[in-house]
Amino acid sequence: MKKLLLASAAGALIAGTAGAEDIKLGISLGFTGPLESMAPDMGKGAELAMKEVTDSGLLLDGSTVSPVQGDSTCADAAAATATVERLITAEGVKGIIGGMCSGETIASLENVAKPNGIVMISPSATSPALSDLEDNGLFFRTSPSDARQGQVMADIIMSKDISSVAVTYTNNDYGKGLADSFQAAFEAAGGSVTVNAAHDDGKADYSAEVAALAAAGGDALVVAGYVDQGGSGVVRAALDTGAFDTFVFPDGMVGNQLVENFGSEIDGSFGQNPAAEGEGRDTYLKLAEEAGFDGSGAFSAEAYDAAALILLSMAAAKSSDPAAYKEKVMEIANEPGEQIMPGQLGKALEIINGGGEVDYVGATSVDLVGGGESAGVYREVGFTNGEMEVIGYR
Repeated sequence: MKKLLLASAAGALIAGTAGAEDIKLGISLGFTGPLESMAPDMGKGAELAMKEVTDSGLLLDGSTVSPVQGDSTCADAAAATATVERLITAEGVKGIIGGMCSGETIASLENVAKPNGIVMISPSATSPALSDLEDNGLFFRTSPSDARQGQVMADIIMSKDISSVAVTYTNNDYGKGLADSFQAAFEAAGGSVTVNAAHDDGKADYSAEVAALAAAGGDALVVAGYVDQGGSGVVRAALDTGAFDTFVFPDGMVGNQLVENFGSEIDGSFGQNPAAEGEGRDTYLKLAEEAGFDGSGAFSAEAYDAAALILLSMAAAKSSDPAAYKEKVMEIANEPGEQIMPGQLGKALEIINGGGEVDYVGATSVDLVGGGESAGVYREVGFTNGEMEVIGYR
């Protein structure tokens, strides 16, 4: 009898794990390039969700999840495309958290992910151009489009009684899309944009660009650039020449590196980046601290949510095949269902496996609209005494 019971138990164990697999997810972020200071905490956010799901043992008959990192460079579309091609064809990933910057995300999606039928969920690619791409239902993002950020930025500036600004933007899809959406919103609200000019990344000296911006005038300078590249170069040149002393910083500039670069020199400046408030964010920050990284880093929470959405969608589809689980992403991200916060991915899997429904709220108050667009919440920040402080949420 004892041998029979042992044999039955062994048989049950084998049956319970027969469908298990090691699911690889790609993380395509700019670990080098103009946002390299942001990428590590973003990658760790995605990996935290993967570990949480693996540790639960509840995904697809006990499947494990393994991250495979790739460097998109953020700025080089050809390099990003090659990275994503390696992740898909050589590594065999079943989904990708990424890209990071808008131009390389568009290139990777159109050239590699879409032809191969692979889901991409970007935590940080925000160009409005991504909203209109034909993506075969494969692309989603957990950060909102810059069409919304432009409006939010215009509202913040007007609330500070600033009526005229100069704008400089990094010369790519992200920069131009944000600069144009901001200008339209600001002028519609009665503001004046004195100049809307591109700057190239990778230059040692931005004094010529700043001179042209100063000649146009404005009560503040909007810097729609990258904190690890030309954006900081423009700010340095503006401070050194006294051209501007008040700056407006969109999401590509808002991070700890900005404070490290300039300290109290940018006191009185302000900006915004995607970030939610409330239980989900607070819980995520604690989980990240326990895991040994900074969860407050820009787009780290969005990366956690991107990975979580992919994995919970696999569970709902009962398959790691992107062709199957892409149909479940919008269901997982929205009502109806039991709300799921960071740290509750095991609970979500229990509910899904039992035939129930979940509404994934996550670390960033996830709410996907349209074709997988994030409705989005923005955190308004200010700079005082060499520190960045949260002003509120919009």
